[in-house]
Amino acid sequence: MILKVQQGLKDEGVTVSLVKLCQWFNVARRTVYYRPTKAPPKVQERFAEPIKAMIEDQPSFGYRTVAGLLGMNKNTVQRVFQIMGWQVKKRPIGFRPRIQALPSVAKAPNERWATDLCRVWTGRDGWASLALVIDCHTRELLGWHLSRSGKSKTAESALEQALIARYGCLGKVDKPFLLRSDNGLVFTSRSYTSLVKSYGLQQEFITPYCPEQNGMVERVIRTFKEQCAHRQRFETLQHASRAIGDWIGFYNNQRPHQALGMRTPAEAYALAA
Repeated sequence: MILKVQQGLKDEGVTVSLVKLCQWFNVARRTVYYRPTKAPPKVQERFAEPIKAMIEDQPSFGYRTVAGLLGMNKNTVQRVFQIMGWQVKKRPIGFRPRIQALPSVAKAPNERWATDLCRVWTGRDGWASLALVIDCHTRELLGWHLSRSGKSKTAESALEQALIARYGCLGKVDKPFLLRSDNGLVFTSRSYTSLVKSYGLQQEFITPYCPEQNGMVERVIRTFKEQCAHRQRFETLQHASRAIGDWIGFYNNQRPHQALGMRTPAEAYALAA
C-alpha cells in the first residue's frame, strides 16, 4: 500500500521519501521491504479431497470433528484448514462479567442430567417444541420428544424416554441424582416436579438469566440447530421427528467430542460403565 501511495504521489509530481510515508502511516519499514522467500505451502489431494467433501456436506464441523470422523491427525487437518482458508474465525470474546457458578458437568454417568426446550419449525405443522435430556458426563442425548405442545407433557415424555434408555424401564432409580434445568414454567410446574420426584430424582435450577449455568444442554441445542434444524427444511412434524431421530443417533454413536478424548458419547459411557 505504501509503495502504491508513493507512486501515486510521483504521478502527481510530488516526491515523498519512503521513510516519511512510513512515519505518516505508522508502518514499520521492514514490512514494506519484506519479500517472501518460500513458495506458498501446498496441500496433497489425498488430504484435501476427503476434508473438502466432509465440510461441504457439514459446514459446521470443526477440524477436530472432521479429524475424528476421517481418522486423520487433528494437526494435519487443522493445517489443511488454515492453508486452504477453511478455518472459521473464532467469535470475539466479550466483556460481559460472568458469575462463578457450578457448571453443568459431572464426574460419572448418572450423576447429573440436564434438560431444556427449544422451538423447531416443522413446515405445514408450524412451530413445535423439542425437549432434550443429556447426561452431563457422557454428553449422551438420552431422551427427546417433539410435540406441537410446549407444555410439561413434552418435557415429561423426554425424561421418561431418557430413563428407559439408561435403565431399561421406568421406576424409581436406585441412586438418586440431579436433574438441572432453567426456571421455566414447564420445569417448575406441579406436574413435572411431581414426576421427577416420583422417579427419585432431585431437581436443581439455575440462577435466573444465567443460561451459561446450563451450558451443556444449551450447547447441544446450538449444535442441533447448526447441524440438523438449519440445514434442512422440515415439511411436517413427522418428517422433523425422523430427521431429529437420525441426527441424535449420529450424535450419540458417531460424532466424536473433544471433551471426551475424541470418543463418541456411547463410547464414553461404555468406558465409564
